[in-house]
Amino acid sequence: MEGTMAISAGSSGPRSPLSGRRIFIVEDEYFLADDIGKACQALGAEVAGPVGDLDDALSILRDGGILDAAVLDVNIRSEMIFPVARELKARNIPFIFTTGYDKVTISPEFHDVPILEKPIDLPAMAQRLAALISDPNG
Repeated sequence: MEGTMAISAGSSGPRSPLSGRRIFIVEDEYFLADDIGKACQALGAEVAGPVGDLDDALSILRDGGILDAAVLDVNIRSEMIFPVARELKARNIPFIFTTGYDKVTISPEFHDVPILEKPIDLPAMAQRLAALISDPNG
């Protein structure tokens, strides 16, 4: 593929790690949800959501749209996010949890899911998402 380099309008350098990816954000703290969305968009991602409610999250999951990865707050308005996490896992869509709680609140079925504690290091989170998308088993 020598000499054929795709260049998107107005950008220079290598493709952004999340370029063209759709990241689903479920977070009930508005400003944090907004910050997570902006961090993903800064790396070229399209954001699904953010939503701060379990029912809204499930309806986005079922709307047939493509999702490449997700950031899920473990506790949404005092409900656990596990129904959404199960559905993502069933579809082999990688995701990470964010939490203000310690690890024992995570159901054992999700022991392999990365957990980021709040306050979240947004650049590290975005890089983690990019790594999960490129290697879902890593």
